[in-house]
Amino acid sequence: MTKIFRENRKRRGRSRYLLSVEVTIVKDEQSIPARIVYVRNRNKRNKYLALITTDMKLTEEEVIRIYGKRWEIEVFFKVCKSYLKLSKECRSLSYDAMTAHTAIVFTRYMLLSVENRKYADDRTLGQMFYLLVDEMADITWIQDIHMLMEVFITTIKDKLSLTSKQLDQLLEAFIMALPENLVEHLPISA
Repeated sequence: MTKIFRENRKRRGRSRYLLSVEVTIVKDEQSIPARIVYVRNRNKRNKYLALITTDMKLTEEEVIRIYGKRWEIEVFFKVCKSYLKLSKECRSLSYDAMTAHTAIVFTRYMLLSVENRKYADDRTLGQMFYLLVDEMADITWIQDIHMLMEVFITTIKDKLSLTSKQLDQLLEAFIMALPENLVEHLPISA
């Protein structure tokens, strides 16, 4: 695997995978086509993980996605067995008792996962964004246009030294040039 990785050209940039190579595996004198997808190890940036598949129809992204799901299942069972005592806490021989115990352990895992996601996962910062948005005053686009028009009028008045009548004529010509559906929504004072 290391030799294959060293001898092939890697993908540049922020690709989801470093390298994808089609290989042939020989087992019992039978050739099986396979694909090796090399991905960067998140824990050690200079290392890689090699994922292999014999389903040549799968894209590299699908291979990575499937591996990720399988890895999550492995972590789930390890946590349930090691930390939540799935196999040690219940000594009953009753099927119903074992089923109930398994359901309780899985429920504990779900609660821990929700807490972990809530407090440790950066993806939950979105909630903070929505809270901040709710606190900020929201200015509508109509108010924006009205403020822009006021600044426009003040600037023209100061820079061009126009009379009030000339300014009104200029403003009226500007409003007449605007699309009709926009003019309907503008808070224009007479």
